[in-house]
Amino acid sequence: MCLFSGQKTLKSDVSVTSVCVEYNGVILGESSRTEVLPNGTADYNFTTSFECSPDGPNSLDDIAQTPMLLTVIEMLQKDKKQKERTAPLGQAVVDLLPLLQGQHSFQVTAPLYAVPTSPSENLHPEAKGGLEVTVSTKEPLLSATQLSNGNFLSITLEAAYSIPEAFAATGPLQNYMACLQVPATGEKELPLLFKNGILKLAGEKEPLPRPKKWPLANIMAPGALSIPNSFIVGGPYEDEDGELNKGEDREFRIQAESMKRVVWDMESRCYLDPAAVVILQKRIAECQYWPVEVCRISVALPSKGKTSKADKGDEEKQISFHGVAYVNMMPLLCPGVKQIRGAFRVCAYQDSKVFEKSKSQHSIFRDLRRQLSVTRVGSGTLGMGAPLIRAAASKTQKEDKLKSTNKRVRFREAHCNQYVEAGTFLVMEIKLDKALVPRRLREELTEQVKQMIPPRPPLPPRTSGAQKAVEDYHHHVTSIAAAILNECHELFGKQPPDQGTTDHQTLEEQKRQLNFELNSSGKYFALKEQLKYAVVKIVREKYLKTTAFESQEKFQAFLSELYVYLMDQMHIALNQVGRNLEYNFTVDPGLDNASSESNGTFAFKTDTAIVFFCWLDYGAFCLLLEETTKAHECFQQALSLDPSHIQSLLLCGITAAMLQHDEEATVLFEDACCLEPSSVVAWTLSGLFYELQDNNIQAEMAFREAKKLLQAQLAKERSIPEAPTLGLTRTSFLAAPSPGSGLGQPPCTIFMKTVEFLIKVNAVQFVHKALAHELLSLQGGPFSEYYLALAQTYLLKEELSKCEECLCEAVRIDCMNPNVWAQKGHLCYLKKDFGEAKECYERTMGFMEDAEDMRFVYLRLGSIYLEEKLVRSQQECCCYTEDALSEANALNNTNAEVWAYLSLICLRGGRHMEAEQCYKYVIKVCVCAAAGGSTGQCGAGHWPECATL
Repeated sequence: MCLFSGQKTLKSDVSVTSVCVEYNGVILGESSRTEVLPNGTADYNFTTSFECSPDGPNSLDDIAQTPMLLTVIEMLQKDKKQKERTAPLGQAVVDLLPLLQGQHSFQVTAPLYAVPTSPSENLHPEAKGGLEVTVSTKEPLLSATQLSNGNFLSITLEAAYSIPEAFAATGPLQNYMACLQVPATGEKELPLLFKNGILKLAGEKEPLPRPKKWPLANIMAPGALSIPNSFIVGGPYEDEDGELNKGEDREFRIQAESMKRVVWDMESRCYLDPAAVVILQKRIAECQYWPVEVCRISVALPSKGKTSKADKGDEEKQISFHGVAYVNMMPLLCPGVKQIRGAFRVCAYQDSKVFEKSKSQHSIFRDLRRQLSVTRVGSGTLGMGAPLIRAAASKTQKEDKLKSTNKRVRFREAHCNQYVEAGTFLVMEIKLDKALVPRRLREELTEQVKQMIPPRPPLPPRTSGAQKAVEDYHHHVTSIAAAILNECHELFGKQPPDQGTTDHQTLEEQKRQLNFELNSSGKYFALKEQLKYAVVKIVREKYLKTTAFESQEKFQAFLSELYVYLMDQMHIALNQVGRNLEYNFTVDPGLDNASSESNGTFAFKTDTAIVFFCWLDYGAFCLLLEETTKAHECFQQALSLDPSHIQSLLLCGITAAMLQHDEEATVLFEDACCLEPSSVVAWTLSGLFYELQDNNIQAEMAFREAKKLLQAQLAKERSIPEAPTLGLTRTSFLAAPSPGSGLGQPPCTIFMKTVEFLIKVNAVQFVHKALAHELLSLQGGPFSEYYLALAQTYLLKEELSKCEECLCEAVRIDCMNPNVWAQKGHLCYLKKDFGEAKECYERTMGFMEDAEDMRFVYLRLGSIYLEEKLVRSQQECCCYTEDALSEANALNNTNAEVWAYLSLICLRGGRHMEAEQCYKYVIKVCVCAAAGGSTGQCGAGHWPECATL
């Protein structure tokens, strides 16, 4: 039901007009003649209606794709001798789709487009004025169930590019057509026809954005063919579905878009009720390729006189260049995907190949040839909107023609093969209003991830106060003292009480042996770990400290106070179990302060973040040992502490995939992409996982999304002026050329960015998959970074010979890359070829740019230098150097150089556990100093450096 309330005219001299309303080829009525007011408006106050029913003639599919056509008619002035004449002045269209989207009444101002009065007039005049229209229904066209479970399918055919020369024939008028079928309710198939393609010669390509057009043939105003608020926007070829979306296709696509082409730019829409939606899903699952047929039909002018038998025979010989393109519909079954757009190659239509590819047994054009093949046109003109008139034929004629179809309908294979030779392709879009497979909500994914993580045991009730914390500390000290006493008994035996006091020299020797045994076996570290929890309780319960300090000075002052208190309480506990334990509890003086600082620092880092990063590091260590199950449990523990941590989600997904827990991995990767949709690594890892499942469609979509994000990031980085820097960042060598190499800049790809993340967590299996993609995507051979990453994986697996081969290849490609020489130095160091390692490290330091992580280079090169010096002065250096460094450490425990020398000396003495602890303090002090923070404040802020401490 339509109500027209006003109109702004196209011409100021128009005096009397009326409006004719047409829908689906039927004129619904015409308003009374109305005079145009001086302000340029006319009130028609006209109402009309039509019936809508599922079985037609005006079905829901008609409502979806057929607009209401409104024609403004001008009453021309006449004289006494002439009859009254009228002329169409303008046309407007009203889209009725809102009636299928839950509305039963809406108002719109439809733009009014001028009707050309002569062939020379501009075919695309701008809208000048409009009609105010109200559309309403007595009751909603769709029920609540139909609205929620139904869907809308729209198909836009843009153009056919790179068409054969013979396809663009001159002479008789040609109609370029395309068609495909979509499933409807039951066994019905709904054919969607795209007629009247416009042949365009070489020249400028189609503009973007440009409006989509109605698939109508009865519109006189060319401007009214445009669908309101519906445009073809295009996009990068790499983001498309279908074919011809690779980098090597780019030049061909650009050239084809400016050569001869047939343009439709038409959109056809249809409503899918709930049953049709189910059928659509089933059809796509059964056969992922859908045929889109294309052909050329000659439109002959009417001849005079009777039709000869020869003419009748020619009526069904006019379908030529019968081709077909296959559209892969499978992406529409991926979660959240609502649209397919891309280029699809056209090949010759052959029944056997079409059936093999799409399981389709009938040609749409052949099934509809009675409507398509008749070319005789009655009165009227032929133009871009001229309809194909259906010829009337008797029942006998139809039967005769159907029997002789195979003899008289000739599809010229020679013509069809020209599609392949020319490289013809269709560009089209298939779009749904709602995804066939909804994407799970973030809340749902989070809940599923929580269900995967084993429940953590509840914390014991807190019944302890300050006094209880001190008592627990005494208990741990007593327990440790007993353990050390047992160690002494094992080393020196039990000394009877009547043997007297042990002399000082023997006592010192026993202390030295005890310290060596505790440190070399790792027992010292294990015993110290037992004290950490007790120290934390004292800090929280007695000192009430749970937050970081305001300054480094206050932090150091508190550490000193805490150290004195802990030592006093330790002596109190030891005195309770006997004076004979006291001498056994003395530890190395150079590490006493380190132990106290470690305990004190731990007191401020026992929040969730520290525990969290410990689980991540432990999981990565388990991956290195190929203990995948244990690694998965570690990452689950980290995820239980922070379900929104992207690295934990990805690591859990990686280990789940390695354990073949496919459903769990799917949820984890999907949650990671949902949590951080801008993560290149998350999308790339998702693609690698989908490849493991042979889900190539979803894998390609994930890779495409990752590439799009990376391109956006690189474009943003290029737009920001780079400040001069003395060194590269931790990831930057993958995206920058090696200094002085003279080679082209290695491409920053999604796979190399992902490899960098995977190597850090020791996920070697996924590293090899990513590197395989990198190798396939590169043109001109791999860069040195590829071999460098491959060498790192071999080094993790201790396959030193393969690592050396990769590094040699990397040096051959780019001998000026400092990262390659640093890695080669590490390899030589592990092979104990210290001379060669020294040369590699010195060469690394000689470059203008630093390697990725110079700390290992400095430390290992320093250890080589120290080793050379210790060999020359071993007796006089070792003991005195350690004492001096221990004293220096006691005076200032934030000096990284002192910790570094202590680490080297411990390595020289075979005390690996202490060396590792000292080394960790080197890293912690350096990182915190670089970040401008204190050692007690950076634990959760500089992962992975501080997190491993």
